[in-house]
Amino acid sequence: MNAFPKDLGYYFPAEFAKHTATWLSWPHKEASWPQKIHTIFPYYSQFVKELTKSEKVCINVNNDALKAFAVMHLQHADVDLSKVEFFMHPTNDAWCRDHGPAFLINPNAAQKKVIVDWNYNAWGGKYPPYDLDDIIPTRIAEHYNIPVYYPGIVMEGGSVEFNGNGTVLTSTACLLNKNRNPHLNQSQIEAYLRNYYGIEQVLWVDEGIVGDDTDGHIDDTVRFVNEDTILTVIEENKSDENYPLLQHNLKQLQQMRLVNGKQLNIVELPMPDELIHNDQRLPCSYANFYIANQAVIVPTFRCDKDDKALQIIQSCFPDRKVVGIDSVEIIWGLGSFHCLSQQEPAV
Repeated sequence: MNAFPKDLGYYFPAEFAKHTATWLSWPHKEASWPQKIHTIFPYYSQFVKELTKSEKVCINVNNDALKAFAVMHLQHADVDLSKVEFFMHPTNDAWCRDHGPAFLINPNAAQKKVIVDWNYNAWGGKYPPYDLDDIIPTRIAEHYNIPVYYPGIVMEGGSVEFNGNGTVLTSTACLLNKNRNPHLNQSQIEAYLRNYYGIEQVLWVDEGIVGDDTDGHIDDTVRFVNEDTILTVIEENKSDENYPLLQHNLKQLQQMRLVNGKQLNIVELPMPDELIHNDQRLPCSYANFYIANQAVIVPTFRCDKDDKALQIIQSCFPDRKVVGIDSVEIIWGLGSFHCLSQQEPAV
């Protein structure tokens, strides 16, 4: 294929646009949750249950044994299995936001949906092997018999945040990190984003949060709730190491203008209290929520700020029910509900 998706009218919709399904990869890698993986399944199953209330859930599994294990946990959580479809697509790990398919749509084209299969290297080669994860988008495209584009550079779904109207937000900490695409400069990366995501402008913040092994994914810091409104996390404790990083991002966000010249409407979201496990600070953030068709599923951290965060997020989504799910066990894997999921847009 010679033309870029953008040239053919394809674009990556906002997460708050209607979904056909949510894609997940069932967790199985012990090393991602050392000595704790068994503790995550009740919460993970609760996540699936909330998703099935308003959309289909597609789950990649390695084999029949893992499928049976998943079904057992989902049945235990009283999940409506008629809304769940399993795919025998072996994975290395569970982080479907980053290794899953980037679905682009063009409602006016004969072929209304295509997939972009970016290269994937487990956040700069940190957690090999990742060969199975890297080919998941193509496996899904083959199942649906839809076209695939191969940009040939590393990109992760958690590093990009879309407003559905020409803008993507990302971070220099991640996309300009030398462990991703060292041969590309900022303007070259912007060209890839425009051509393969079908957007007009790239807005950059610099920082990620402490403890984030993805080198600063945007889905822990800044999220669009509509075309011109963002939720961004701030740290209220001035002695916390996240405080200066997030204040820096906030100042950058205040200077930004959208394609139409508008400023961003900025809603501030508190950071949860610090959570340490085995001397490691975990990347807890209320911004790692997932927007489903009728719900917004938010990680909570057994913290006195949980309720405040849920109320703020609810105020931004008047037409959806905000659901908090305990993420203290899941975050030990260094990600939460947004990191675990990837939406398939309706068209």
